[in-house]
Amino acid sequence: MRIGIVSETYPPEINGVALTVHSLAAGLASHGHTVDLIRPRQKQPFKDEPGIVTLEVRGASLPRYPGLRFGLPAGGALRKRWSRLRPDVIYVATEGPLGWSAVRTARRMGIPTATGFHTRFDAYADHYGVGFLTPVVRNYLRNFHQRAAATLVPTEALAAELTALGVDTAKLLRRAVDTRLFHPRHRSVAMRESWGVDGNTPVILYVGRIAPEKNLDLAVRAFRAAQQQVPNAKYVWVGDGPARAALQEANPDFIFAGMQRGDALAQHYASADLFPFPSLSETFGNVILEALSSGLPVVAYEEGAAREHLHTGQNGYRIDAGNEKAFIDSTVLLASNASLIRHMGRAAHASIANLSPDAVINEFENLLRKLAEENTHEHHAAAAHA
Repeated sequence: MRIGIVSETYPPEINGVALTVHSLAAGLASHGHTVDLIRPRQKQPFKDEPGIVTLEVRGASLPRYPGLRFGLPAGGALRKRWSRLRPDVIYVATEGPLGWSAVRTARRMGIPTATGFHTRFDAYADHYGVGFLTPVVRNYLRNFHQRAAATLVPTEALAAELTALGVDTAKLLRRAVDTRLFHPRHRSVAMRESWGVDGNTPVILYVGRIAPEKNLDLAVRAFRAAQQQVPNAKYVWVGDGPARAALQEANPDFIFAGMQRGDALAQHYASADLFPFPSLSETFGNVILEALSSGLPVVAYEEGAAREHLHTGQNGYRIDAGNEKAFIDSTVLLASNASLIRHMGRAAHASIANLSPDAVINEFENLLRKLAEENTHEHHAAAAHA
């Protein structure tokens, strides 16, 4: 098949959506499909990959995120592209202006389209002082996804949320994690020494966007509570974002490692000891799977990946939404108990060992093939009755 993928974020950008979309595109290409990737132009080019043909369109910097861009509407360019090289099916991964123009153009051209629900933009409004826009954002998301034949979500809970929003075409596409890359064997004594800790000192890790919507104040309070029990504990932060400068200034004892990818990221995970993740705005949270795969017990709210994969008392603690005391208490309990960290860490890695990326690619391929076939049958039926 020729498969169009439209995304407003893609490597070399580092975030959960970019990496997920790249994994899907590369997986389809490895199965022999031609992937027609449409994405905003970036200052830093990304290497060409076999089977992936890229069209770069105009974009603009995302406010408060200078390293990220969103695509501008490109209906004319998309019509020209898809008239010359018509895809069998299109996957629109992001809900920005480029994504909107892609869904609208595909619909007008009669090309079957699936969308992805990756980010709770409606939940972000409050964190940026524009909570009054939440109903507007929800209405936009509803209209966006109602235009597609299917909207792909990683959890049953998100499918239910979309149904409540008025979108009844949600399809489950579970996320995978590279268990060979994210593995406890990548634990590095040298890295821990660079952090100033020995084998008995707990290292708490944060990986992700350093931004207000991630509930960072709770992360800091949980660490400070743990530090009262274990004074030598360290907090390592991997990532970047608009809140980093203020956080770094207010907490000079924190270690900020910046953006990390690949083997370096895997080594940071495996060299830490526990992963409290306080966000309440996740549609999924790939970092939870990466932490579990790396052998870190996780403390997280009952959202996204945590709801599906975190089991209290086994591989970490799944906390009821908004229960800050339980989140802090669970973090302190783990940080002050080395044997519990080791026990839950082994269970953490084992708990997601069967999340195969190949299985997810197969499922994605089958979903797209079914949409293409249904669209072909509808056209044949319409022609027969014309």
